[in-house]
Amino acid sequence: MASILTSKPLDFYKPDPGNPRKSAPIEELRELRDSLVKKQLIPLLAKPDGILIDGWRRWSAAMLDGKPELLDVIITDEPLTPAQIKEIQLVTALHRADLKPYEQYLGCRDWLALNPGSTAKDLAARIDRDPSTLVRILALSRCVQPVQQAAAEGKLGPSEWYAISKVPDTEQQAMLAAKLAGASRDQLEQQGRKLRNGDTETIKVNRLKIPLGPQGRSVTVAGTNLSLDDAIEILQETLKLARKAQSDKLDGKTWVQVMRKKAGD
Repeated sequence: MASILTSKPLDFYKPDPGNPRKSAPIEELRELRDSLVKKQLIPLLAKPDGILIDGWRRWSAAMLDGKPELLDVIITDEPLTPAQIKEIQLVTALHRADLKPYEQYLGCRDWLALNPGSTAKDLAARIDRDPSTLVRILALSRCVQPVQQAAAEGKLGPSEWYAISKVPDTEQQAMLAAKLAGASRDQLEQQGRKLRNGDTETIKVNRLKIPLGPQGRSVTVAGTNLSLDDAIEILQETLKLARKAQSDKLDGKTWVQVMRKKAGD
């Protein structure tokens, strides 16, 4: 078994499908590429077949426009287990450039799957992280699928999905809806405590912003102490008034002016 330091062309390297890091901001990669062109300070770590153990960001940065053409790499034929590789990838990713919260979850989840019987505390000791942080990250595995999907889309973070994970599955979608409508982490925690104690008082907020698809469209409902039921009632009434305005041949700007005048009367 040996490790050698050498340089290899970019097409030698292959990403590891199991790497918890799946993406990086293009601006970050451009800055890293510019740094690599000047001088590569840290070599990559790869298997003899080019599979990257560590260095995905540096390789991805160089691949933007093929510069530099060669990257320094330590090639090791040490027989690392999938679990050991996962630890290396988690350590370097978590301590250099932050993974997205959902990517952190995937990496930790996969490590536990490769180490049956291990706990978040065991993983924390291996990668030098606070055990309570990993408990919160891994709480997503106790959440229903819509909550996990929202996490994958970056709509909530570990502190929020941790709060949601502590209530029964039947209540989690309601808490997710409250979060997406504007509830804070503290409000989620408060609602979670009430649900666990059998008190189902509704979360109320003063502003609910509802995203509608990938084109940046949204609807905002504002008021005092609004519940989700209040928002539904307001939106239903607004839709009825909008359809009447449409039948009266009003354009959107004129309708808003009419509604503003009525509200001021």
